[in-house]
Amino acid sequence: MIETQSLTADDAGFARAAELLSGGGLVAFPTETVYGLGADARNDHAVARIYEAKGRPSFNPLIVHLADLDAVRDLVDWSPEAETLAKAFWPGPLTMVLPLKAGAGVSRLVSAGLPTLAVRMPANPVARRMLTEFGGPVAAPSANPSGRISPTRAAHVRDGLSGRIEAVLDGGRCGVGVESTILGLTGRPTLLRPGGLPLEDIAEVLKRPISERKDSEAISAPGQLASHYAPHARVRLNATDWHAGEATLGFGPMACDLNLSPTGDLVDAAANLFEYLHRLDASGAERIAVAPVPHLGLGVAINDRLGRAAAPRD
Repeated sequence: MIETQSLTADDAGFARAAELLSGGGLVAFPTETVYGLGADARNDHAVARIYEAKGRPSFNPLIVHLADLDAVRDLVDWSPEAETLAKAFWPGPLTMVLPLKAGAGVSRLVSAGLPTLAVRMPANPVARRMLTEFGGPVAAPSANPSGRISPTRAAHVRDGLSGRIEAVLDGGRCGVGVESTILGLTGRPTLLRPGGLPLEDIAEVLKRPISERKDSEAISAPGQLASHYAPHARVRLNATDWHAGEATLGFGPMACDLNLSPTGDLVDAAANLFEYLHRLDASGAERIAVAPVPHLGLGVAINDRLGRAAAPRD
């Protein structure tokens, strides 16, 4: 078992995080969406350890986090649409999937053998400072056991991965609260995973409709497994009343154990989603009932996560 270090977001903490990454270690770090579990994307052994630590299927690709656009362009075939989106939304909660450049030097485990690479520039200042200190590409899925609730605090990471990773860089609570939106740009722009950037905003910037991936298609990006983001408790969706013994998660004005947003604000709801699922799961209830959430704007990403949390499990 590894002794998992707790690092603070100061000069010493950033230096230690960069040192661990350079040595093939795993470091969890905050982004504006959720905490990521980072490894040097060029190091086959380090990337393999991400899959091992999380219990993640090896056919599920990873996102590479980078500090600046020049570093992104070194790894993928850039396009005018990617440039337009980067100017509008980076740094921020958007991941773009683009053709992987020949000789990019990224481990094939990162792309799960696909000819594409998922790349993003996070906005969180702690993540950006760590990436700058490290000076290379960092592969990072969410820092939780595979299939479980994503972490929005350092404590969530420690609860799930202590003893399996080298360090957790504590940057406080993540502000967006759901993972990045993933957009495929290898042909017609296609939504591969809804997330912290609403699809309507992307379509407005590109001035064209965005296609959507069908669940029956092969895995092409993170977050596409049917069962994902799941608490230990079973989840009942679109609950219009509460049953005895359930932990209850509300939306809008209602009586419940925890409320994603009493005022019906989808931004607040997204920020609170994983945090509140963690809390309700810790209550020991066998089932969590969730009130309906509107399927628009950030509600699309919220309902995607809830649907996967409630899906049948193997």
